[in-house]
Amino acid sequence: MSHAIRIHAHGGADQLRWDQVEPAAPGPGEVLLRQTACGLNFIDVYQRDGLYPAGDLPAVLGMEAAGVVEALGEGVEGFAVGDRVAYPMCQGAYAEARTIDAARLVRLPGSVSDRQAAAIMLKGLTAHYLLFRSYPVQQGDSILVYAAAGGVGLLLSQWAKHLGAQVIGCVGSEEKAELARANGCDHVILYRHENIPARVREFTDGEGVAAAYDSVGKATFMDSLDSLRPFGVMVSFGNASGPVEPFSPAILAPKGSLYVTRPTLATHIATRALLEEGADRLFTAVTDGLLHIQINQTYPLAETAQAHRDLEGRKTTGSTVLITESGMP
Repeated sequence: MSHAIRIHAHGGADQLRWDQVEPAAPGPGEVLLRQTACGLNFIDVYQRDGLYPAGDLPAVLGMEAAGVVEALGEGVEGFAVGDRVAYPMCQGAYAEARTIDAARLVRLPGSVSDRQAAAIMLKGLTAHYLLFRSYPVQQGDSILVYAAAGGVGLLLSQWAKHLGAQVIGCVGSEEKAELARANGCDHVILYRHENIPARVREFTDGEGVAAAYDSVGKATFMDSLDSLRPFGVMVSFGNASGPVEPFSPAILAPKGSLYVTRPTLATHIATRALLEEGADRLFTAVTDGLLHIQINQTYPLAETAQAHRDLEGRKTTGSTVLITESGMP
């Protein structure tokens, strides 16, 4: 008997149900995966609320997980029964077992545990494309990172610091500020009490930052633009406060001929080559000690509703992992 977390209607965390869901036998090109650990991300909340599409209801949520291959469909190459694997950006992760396209999987090195993989597949690959593609950070750059004590923020800040950037983090509490400083942030802004653009100018001798990595959305969009140096890049990659309201591109000219981009991880792992490139670089960074994974909360998969409440209530830091019975000690 296998279970999964599903929604039967859009709404709050109380819509998340622990249902009996049996996975289908793997078809051509597919594998049956026994999952051990699942990641928790804001995109899950957006799909639960209905801000992002979740497909036909009832729907299993969750976008990343790790586990063990239990069966292979016809024509699957490169994987064997018993392989430890993980995947990002493939809805249906909140499940004890699932059938999945083998092309979405990457094999895990021995140096990366299942729980670590569940914590970093989506967040780590997001940090990868932000730093190496959306705006390729150069040594000496100053950058602004929102939610710097969150799952993406901690990885992004550590990695950017290794690349030689001055990292300015934005957080909501002094407790989170301490965590951000311990993970690569040179300066921290308490956004509830401080003027973000003014503090950024103070930390950059009036110049502004080369890039603002903004996962907050509506509430901070203008502050991000006002924090950029001339020709700076505003990378809007999340909507924690709601979607950014429509704006005229004409406002970018007087602010310094700025650039705005709205990337998504799906584009950056759309091909097998892109997925493997990002995963290889991410796993190497973890193995070499450049990235320290902060799994600061774990919940049984059956208690996903509480995990959602805590995430939305800003009660979490770092990464949160949902553990199946197969992943229990």
